[in-house]
Amino acid sequence: MDEASLIAAAQQGRVDAFNDLVLAYQQQVYNLACRILGDPASAADATQEAFISAFQSIARFRGGSFKSYLMRIVTNGCYDELRRHKRRPTTSFEDFGEADEEANPALINGHERPEEYAERQEMAHVIQVGIETLPPDQRIALVLSDVQGLSYQEIAEVTDVSLGTVKSRLARARGKLRDYLRTHGELLPARYRLEYVGSGE
Repeated sequence: MDEASLIAAAQQGRVDAFNDLVLAYQQQVYNLACRILGDPASAADATQEAFISAFQSIARFRGGSFKSYLMRIVTNGCYDELRRHKRRPTTSFEDFGEADEEANPALINGHERPEEYAERQEMAHVIQVGIETLPPDQRIALVLSDVQGLSYQEIAEVTDVSLGTVKSRLARARGKLRDYLRTHGELLPARYRLEYVGSGE
């Protein structure tokens, strides 16, 4: 059964059809929540809540990208969570696991040596901590664009803001992340330090 048929069946109350949709998107939704919240347990809760909300409101879904529909729900949930706590959780990048790489093929390199993989993981951890220093709206825009690979238009739809606002948030987020990497150069793997620390000179 294709996605449109699954959605139509779910709108008629068929839980099995909605479960198939959950299986298709749960890893992507979880990875998005993990990147935004920086905490696997909170991300798992946000993912569960997002799918419950999606099921409760699926009768009102009027077509378009179901992926964007789900991302909008989980993004809103994560934004609310960040506003409630106003804190930066401790991140263990290892908790993202291989599934996160599967959702982001650009992170995969089958020819790298073990030490290169370790360096990449270390770099990714520093970047994730840097992402968590950003204000919620900028953090969400950056994750949707630079991690999930959404276009400006898709981000505007997911976050319900204008294209201009998306571009502004992304520019500010990327600038702040660059500044973070420059000022925390000692945390970076050795071969990345000159690139980021030197670029601030």
